[in-house]
Amino acid sequence: MTGLAKIERQQFASTLMRVGPQAPTLCEGWRTKDLAAHVVLRERRPDAAIGVLLSAVAEHTQRVQDEYAEKAWPQLINMVQEGPRGWSPTRLPHMDDAINLVEFYVHHEDVLRAAPDWTPEHTRTLNADLQTALWARLKQAGQLMFRKSPTGVVLVTPSHGRCAVHRPTKNGTVVLRGEPSELVLYATGRTHVADVEVTGEGEAITAFCELELGL
Repeated sequence: MTGLAKIERQQFASTLMRVGPQAPTLCEGWRTKDLAAHVVLRERRPDAAIGVLLSAVAEHTQRVQDEYAEKAWPQLINMVQEGPRGWSPTRLPHMDDAINLVEFYVHHEDVLRAAPDWTPEHTRTLNADLQTALWARLKQAGQLMFRKSPTGVVLVTPSHGRCAVHRPTKNGTVVLRGEPSELVLYATGRTHVADVEVTGEGEAITAFCELELGL
């Protein structure tokens, strides 16, 4: 099934509108207005988005993001909903899913799970198509996500099997078990809110838990 990123985008925008511009997020130092501004910058200002990766232009990136964050909340949400201006590869549903599905799923959860009253019992139930698509993204990008792991890493999900994403090292191997959606959150650094079981030898777990993960 394609078009999942578009659905997640709209649900993310609806949640943003509901909670307002000053709600907390899991992104350190960011309120919802900052997160929304980041999403818009990523899609509409590639000249500034590069600063997320390159410190040399980080100041420019922050300046542009701050400008977006100061826009009227309904206007900013509308920009999130509309996506990039003009033609973009993400106008094609399969490209949109490949490029944006993880981004919108993770940032939607950044808002939902940062709510003061959130508990694991409040985790939304995701349909099978979304879980399957997230698992596909993990298998494609898992080696990149866990490239700095000091241990081997195997991802295991009850509904989709297993996938080795980092070869064993002298420290051993760890196994991460959870639904694809939870493994995605773990792999992108949301380890404290992800429902993932980490197993392995003691030394392997100790070494692995020192790893900093993130998008």
